[in-house]
Amino acid sequence: MYIERQLKNVIETGSKFFPAILLTGPRQVGKTTFLRRMAEPERRYVTLDDVSVRTLAQEDPRGFIEKFSPPVLIDEIQYVPELLNYIKIVIDEQRFKDPEKAKGMYWLTGSQRFPLMKGVSESLAGRIGIFEMSGLSQSELDERPNVPFTPEKQFESEKGCPACELFNRIWRGCYPEVIKASQTERDFFYSSYITTYLERDVRNLTKVHDLDKFYKFLCSCAARTGQLLNNSALARDAGIDVKTAQNWLTVLTSSRIVYLLPAYSGSLTARLVKPPKLYMLDTGLCAYLTRWPSPETLETGAMNGEFFETWCMSEILKTYWNAGINEPPLCFYRDKDKKEIDLLIESADGFYPIEFKKSSTPKGEDAKHFAVLANHKIKVKKGAVVCSCPEIMPLPNKDVLCIPAALI
Repeated sequence: MYIERQLKNVIETGSKFFPAILLTGPRQVGKTTFLRRMAEPERRYVTLDDVSVRTLAQEDPRGFIEKFSPPVLIDEIQYVPELLNYIKIVIDEQRFKDPEKAKGMYWLTGSQRFPLMKGVSESLAGRIGIFEMSGLSQSELDERPNVPFTPEKQFESEKGCPACELFNRIWRGCYPEVIKASQTERDFFYSSYITTYLERDVRNLTKVHDLDKFYKFLCSCAARTGQLLNNSALARDAGIDVKTAQNWLTVLTSSRIVYLLPAYSGSLTARLVKPPKLYMLDTGLCAYLTRWPSPETLETGAMNGEFFETWCMSEILKTYWNAGINEPPLCFYRDKDKKEIDLLIESADGFYPIEFKKSSTPKGEDAKHFAVLANHKIKVKKGAVVCSCPEIMPLPNKDVLCIPAALI
């Protein structure tokens, strides 16, 4: 059964404005299936996964562009990024003849941002709209409309789900292939996924030669999800130097395996200097890498709080990416006294403070650090404790809502 993706309206709007669109995201999140369903029957489809097609594109890019004329969907464009220069020429020629007919000429997909973005910025600046696709969101699975998350959003329901059901979602992950898979099938999927990622993306596209150490590095990141980034600890775990760890982390963030949440600072420049928090973007992959064999062991295990926070963070990110907002206005707060707020959502007139708590019975003290924002003369908007409570409810004597995590 095909699940309708919430990016559809965003892609349709972007295609009516830009001559080209690029849909990026990790492998196996459904980019190709999604765009092919939208493209048929008006738009041709070609994939650079096909070795013969890729060879043509590499050896005769002009001939490739002439053979696969627009409107066309080109899949896995990262394998032949030099095509972008030829796409630019075709777009500019059409823009000169008829600007309206230049809109939506090329749809492109790419599983890896790092070999693509330099070529895109150099060749197609001002000509291309770039959109992010992640794994399935809970609102997609529940067939709810997508709205970027804030505590003031209008929720379709006020009731959540039991913690055991939520941890089944967390443990399973959000790749389309695992949603209905058995435990064995789920394990097969992640084993194959990691092998493909290491062999095809990491080795071929980034020239990482020691895949065993890279795998250890990936596992170390999974074990530290929801924690402050510590490059030295990651390097030590993988047996590499810190500079290599920083480079490898760039690979993981570029391929949307890992997300780095910046720290709040009144100065945007200073915000970039403070250590961010590291999150794995798929909790199913994270659980597989950290060897939690079942939802039950994960729910009762030592990392249940980190997994709950990671899942909530990932779901909130999806609400922004699915609305076409590639750089969500999100950060976290931590001061020298180690007072921390898990998430701040910036708006035009203030910040929404958010805490993540696995507990089903949140207390007023869960939001106690919200008050420190006043010391920075920050306008504080309605706050939230995202937790396992059964329904939306206010915290006593505070402008804070308790929101079931399943409603994000």
